[in-house]
Amino acid sequence: MSSLPSSVDVAIIGAGAAGLGAAHALKDSGLSMIVLEARDRTGGRAWTVQASPEVTFDVGCGWLHSADNNSFVPIAKRLDFEINKDLPPWRERAYGNAFPQSERDEFMRAIDAFYERLWEAAQKGKDEPASQSLEPGNRWNPMIDAISTYINGCELKDMSTLDWDAYEDSNLNWRIRLGYGALIAAYGENCPVALNCNVALIDHSGKRIRLETSQGTLTADKVIVTVPTNLIADEAIRFSPPLRAKVDAARGLPLGVDDKVTLALDGADAFPKEGNLRGATMRTEMGTYHIRPFGQPCIEGFFGGSFARELEDAGDGAIAAHSINEIAGFLGNDIRRKLKPLYESRWALDPFARGSYSHALPGRAGDRAILAAPVDGRLFFAGEATSPNFFTTAHGARDSGERAAKEVLAAMPKT
Repeated sequence: MSSLPSSVDVAIIGAGAAGLGAAHALKDSGLSMIVLEARDRTGGRAWTVQASPEVTFDVGCGWLHSADNNSFVPIAKRLDFEINKDLPPWRERAYGNAFPQSERDEFMRAIDAFYERLWEAAQKGKDEPASQSLEPGNRWNPMIDAISTYINGCELKDMSTLDWDAYEDSNLNWRIRLGYGALIAAYGENCPVALNCNVALIDHSGKRIRLETSQGTLTADKVIVTVPTNLIADEAIRFSPPLRAKVDAARGLPLGVDDKVTLALDGADAFPKEGNLRGATMRTEMGTYHIRPFGQPCIEGFFGGSFARELEDAGDGAIAAHSINEIAGFLGNDIRRKLKPLYESRWALDPFARGSYSHALPGRAGDRAILAAPVDGRLFFAGEATSPNFFTTAHGARDSGERAAKEVLAAMPKT
């Protein structure tokens, strides 16, 4: 990795998918650049770990959503990463009797009807809470809300109807066998990145922009900011002079929370590959489970929204403990001796993320464009939260970095 220079043409803040996308787009421009990353690794909220010798685990993003429109698909092919095209277990492949098929069918009818009402509200231009499209008194409302926490990182009351409608989903979802985080790390291998370099201040008051970092000060002609919205909203990175419109837009696009856990599964051959386990629990505070992803001897659990925050606040290991209890409630106490905690995420407590991915609050769908807009032809903004249609995704982040890099090139003096 690179050392910190004193001066560059372009400084990119954040070595997640957006920052790396920007760096790749500027690679042959002839401009000097550096990517400043607060962590000791690249990838940001994309991170693959070897949870055990038998289990590879994506702590962050794991699915190539809208795979037919996903820019990481050709990148994966170019870098020789195996793409898995098996169907995701979300609607099919139910395991056990915790959620009988008759009730699953009833639930799917209820959630499909909810989505239809939500779409109709969006067509009327109503930027209202998505919860207003729930059918009053429907028994499945808490579980529909739980699905929102997995997808959006928040409950429906905190979700903008127009923002939901703006997201483009082709319903084609693939995976990377060695991990999405591993792919993005490989994508960034040849980028000039200074690790452990936390930016505290962006001073754009002078002719050149001055950046105060944990490794010292550097100046740049142009800066691309790709950090998560919560860092801007909390002013963990400050602008001088202040950029109130950016801070306000970031506050309208908070990061929701999605957390994951992986549990080693003893005697895994007795369980189906790529199975889905969920109960008809009639509450929002629930997990959903993926049995033997890629055929690995494990179960992955997913938690979202305020319940995920509660589990994080309960301390290290609380997500795994709750998962084992809930799975035992579905499959019986004998399963406990077959499960062993391996790894869990706690994204809300991660100081450089403070959440998982953005959602627009009701009435704030327009904040994505505000956050994305350049300032004075010198400050540029990227990240999944600035993507108009692929927000919440790694490819949306990467594409936004490429867009910001093109804006930088367009703003350079003509020679």
